[in-house]
Amino acid sequence: MGEAYLVAVKPSARRTSRAAAEWVAERGPRRRFDSKQLAREWARETSPQGHTLWIQDAHPLDSGPADGYLLARRHRGHDRGPPGEQASLGGC
Repeated sequence: MGEAYLVAVKPSARRTSRAAAEWVAERGPRRRFDSKQLAREWARETSPQGHTLWIQDAHPLDSGPADGYLLARRHRGHDRGPPGEQASLGGC
């Protein structure tokens, strides 16, 4: 296995995933894994249907203890339909 990998569960993941929110409520906002691959597997397992959670490496200059973050993309309002047609730039 690889090196241990510490994940901080971000608010977006807690709002999106009940499993992530329960983890934080029961055990705190960080979770240690034996490897980054295992952290990624947990992200997939905790992703509710129709949403994606993923592991993002922490920035090298980030002074916090986490090696990475569990994140979720926020969906605002309703699901968007297909994109519309593009407008002309006026004869370009």
